[in-house]
Amino acid sequence: MNQTIRELLGRLGGLPVTVTELDDSADLYAAGLSSFASVQLMLGIEEAFDIEFPDNLLNRKSFASIAAIEETVSMILKAREVA
Repeated sequence: MNQTIRELLGRLGGLPVTVTELDDSADLYAAGLSSFASVQLMLGIEEAFDIEFPDNLLNRKSFASIAAIEETVSMILKAREVA
């Protein structure tokens, strides 16, 4: 999952640094992630993992870092398994 998120971030994030330079806990907004790019990233993640972000997870915190994205996607996948 981490590798897929990193690939999507590299392709859709529009960051001025390479994704390989970023630690999983690095602040993506401080690294240059814009609001527009975060929406593009969200759409790419939804497609890659066949999920849909619920409204309550569409916030800056969910996309604050690679680790946060991974945690959010895991939470959505687990909720889908239970349903």
